[in-house]
Amino acid sequence: MARFPGRSWAPSASGTFGSATSSRAAGTAGSSGGRPHGRQQQPKDARPRPVQRRSVAGQVFALQVLVVLLLVAAAVVALVVQSRNDARHEATNRSVAVAQTFANSPGIVEALHSPDPTAVLQPKAQAAALNAGVDFIVVLNTDGIRYTHPNPARIGQKFVGDYEPALHGQVVTEQVNGTIGPLVQAVVPVRAPDDSVVGMVSAGVTIANISSASERQLPVVLGAAAVAMGLATCGTALVSRRLRRQTHGLGPSEMTRMYEHHAAVLHAVREGVLIVAGDGRLLLCNDEARRLLALPADAEGRLVTELGLDRAPEELLTANRPVTDEVVLAGERLLAVNVRLTDRDGGPPGCVATLRDSTELLALSGRAEVAQRRLRLLYDAGVSVGSSLDVTRTAEELAQVAVPRFADFVSVDLAEEVLEGDEPPQGQPLGQMRRAAFKGVREGSPFYPVGTVLAVVPSTPLAGALDTGEAGLEPRLAEAEAWRGQDPERSAQALEYGVHSLVRVPLRARGVLLGVARFWRADRPEPFDEEDLALAEELVSHAAVCIDNARRYTREHAMAVTLQHSLLPRNLPAQNALDVAHRYLPAQAGVGGDWFDLIPLPGARVALVVGDVVGHGLHAAATMGRLRTAIHNFSTLDLPPDELLGHLDELVNRIDQEESATGGAAAVTGATCLYAIYDPVTRRCTLASAGHPPPALVGPDGRVEFPELPTGPPLGLGVLPFTTAELEVAEGSRLVLYTDGLVEDRDRDIDEGLEMLRAALAGPPRTPEQTCADVLGAMLPARPQDDIALLVAQTRALASDQVAEWEVPSDPAAVGEVRAAVAERLAQWGLDEAAFVTELILSELVTNAIRYGRGPIRVRLLRDRALICEVSDASSTSPHLKYAATTDEGGRGLFLVAQFADRWGTRYTAGGKVIWTEQPLE
Repeated sequence: MARFPGRSWAPSASGTFGSATSSRAAGTAGSSGGRPHGRQQQPKDARPRPVQRRSVAGQVFALQVLVVLLLVAAAVVALVVQSRNDARHEATNRSVAVAQTFANSPGIVEALHSPDPTAVLQPKAQAAALNAGVDFIVVLNTDGIRYTHPNPARIGQKFVGDYEPALHGQVVTEQVNGTIGPLVQAVVPVRAPDDSVVGMVSAGVTIANISSASERQLPVVLGAAAVAMGLATCGTALVSRRLRRQTHGLGPSEMTRMYEHHAAVLHAVREGVLIVAGDGRLLLCNDEARRLLALPADAEGRLVTELGLDRAPEELLTANRPVTDEVVLAGERLLAVNVRLTDRDGGPPGCVATLRDSTELLALSGRAEVAQRRLRLLYDAGVSVGSSLDVTRTAEELAQVAVPRFADFVSVDLAEEVLEGDEPPQGQPLGQMRRAAFKGVREGSPFYPVGTVLAVVPSTPLAGALDTGEAGLEPRLAEAEAWRGQDPERSAQALEYGVHSLVRVPLRARGVLLGVARFWRADRPEPFDEEDLALAEELVSHAAVCIDNARRYTREHAMAVTLQHSLLPRNLPAQNALDVAHRYLPAQAGVGGDWFDLIPLPGARVALVVGDVVGHGLHAAATMGRLRTAIHNFSTLDLPPDELLGHLDELVNRIDQEESATGGAAAVTGATCLYAIYDPVTRRCTLASAGHPPPALVGPDGRVEFPELPTGPPLGLGVLPFTTAELEVAEGSRLVLYTDGLVEDRDRDIDEGLEMLRAALAGPPRTPEQTCADVLGAMLPARPQDDIALLVAQTRALASDQVAEWEVPSDPAAVGEVRAAVAERLAQWGLDEAAFVTELILSELVTNAIRYGRGPIRVRLLRDRALICEVSDASSTSPHLKYAATTDEGGRGLFLVAQFADRWGTRYTAGGKVIWTEQPLE
């Protein structure tokens, strides 16, 4: 579009600038002294005398000044009136308040009854008037005679004003013109204690002494008026300057002529021009734009979105962004579009667009569009294929991304070893594959379904592709014969179904052949070509790497799961204290270090253990195995839970220090553990926690609670000691131990998980196995991100007739009595055959306790899965097994005990120690 900067210098037909002859005579037109970019100069006498007219900016300025002056005058009048009213009200309120305050002040009544009221009240009235800011305070008697006055000469004279209502207990206010000017005075009564009026007090203040807020605002109003006048002047100057800049100083006639020139150029160019406003309306379009876009006759003034344009040009005209030579389709034309915004440099919002017909570039654009679609397909494949480390899912993603954008049907067949995480044997052809993924645009296709095992027929193109690893192309399947040898019947069905073209690409990654991907076309009429083959190879090469990564991950995951399960207890040991069920579920992302254990302890007690090692993979599983072995070793010492966790914490800390010193990567990055010991005789459970979630205790009535345990720090920190808590557990209760993977997930916090666990455990009594199933069914996430270990133990109690206890005096003669009592109890239990050995064991243990220990000495006999004998005393010295020589008189007692008992040992308690033995009953 042509543009005329500055003022137009082209001569008009109407002779505005004079004729050519007069111009040449004046020597201005075409002369060297002329100005080609300005108006033609005329002699001073020949120039028309401009008419003196007030400009629009001047008129606006005058109007603004008038409005401002009227507003200021109105504001001043309002302020003056308001100021007077405020002053009168303020004077009235102040005079009444001062008079009432002085009339009710202490000592006024007494002063009025004094012999000389003036002597008492005059100084007080003067001081009060000065402090209260009033002009006078006058005290009157009931006859209106003044006792006080600012002018002492007027004391004793009659009060000037209305005071009669005050004698009846009313307050009188009036505005008078006194000797000091207009003032407001108030008269109030002075009441005696019997409520009679004994005098009056009048206070007055002149209105001139009251300054209201309205008077203080008058300078502000005047200042605002001055600022408004200044802003009006500046605004008018800016408007005038803007008008001159926008019109470039042109007059009306020059503007009209320039518009005519612009219109002629606009409609003469062979390029479409459109001007669109900021609200999306078409302001102007030339004839070429109407032709290229097929615009209606009434297009100008309508929204661009209502003109029925194709999507591509409509988006460019409404995008509100600059565009340079962007090629779009409009009907059968290919248009090159340029868009420039008009709001730059203070212009109006909108845009100017130019259109050029570039239909001859249509073929080139088509090829570019195909290339763009292929690049987009490769990009989407790079983003979507391989999103998970699952072999089957990765194969499905390859099929999904290619259908229907590249092929109508896609099948992915993999070697059996790949699906299991192994690597196919090198140097051997793939004689058998399994269909891992299939995707099609239609149902009912003749292709093999997912899961089908395919045997590769030798001498077929498929076998050749697998042997050589090279991709193959069958553009016209109906004309090819060799591919039918794989399955002649299904090949015929595929041709009848409409399949007409095939691309097969072997899946190869890092030199390993994994399988084959085949792409089929049926609905698309165009067959595959060489470019499609190259694109398929790109797709499959990326998918092959992702499948191989998933295969290797599957192998490592299987190894870690195998190691984890091998380190976990396969069968829990037999015992009678608890009925136990357990579950272990590895995380989908990888095996972690969660574990559980059940360890029988002496005295029919059982230890329950649940722990969690931070991290995933082989290292976490191996660390879990080390900690589980250490707990088993520490439990043989029969330590309390807090001491056992302390030893375990020291072990973890030592392992970390050794690994850090040698630069190893097997350091324990963190672990939690919960260790509990249940005693079926006392039905007490002793627990200690090292940073582990609290257990759940389900009572026989179904009520669920989470006992408050003193939770210590995780293992390996060594900063705080561990503390033991003790609970009394009713028989038939369920003790639920778990790891944080059960109650905590990225979609819920631990508090929400604990409430869900409470809801899953509440209800009628259930077996431990059913409890495990219900808890996992209610709380197991769809894709677990962490391992889950769950241990449910239902408590049992040892019956009272299975326990026998005796207290033994510290006298060797008492040994015989204990032996007799034990023999009698064993006879009641039907264990006469074990009486001799038991008497011998107890004789040695009780004799040692009497000889070397301290009282009290107790003997306890338990009949459980084994016959348990316990001798306790208050000494902390532990007996040691030794082999006595033939000449020694003693030292054979514990040797005999160790020979006759199946197991024996010592455990320490808060009050001493316990020597225990176990004898099998079968």
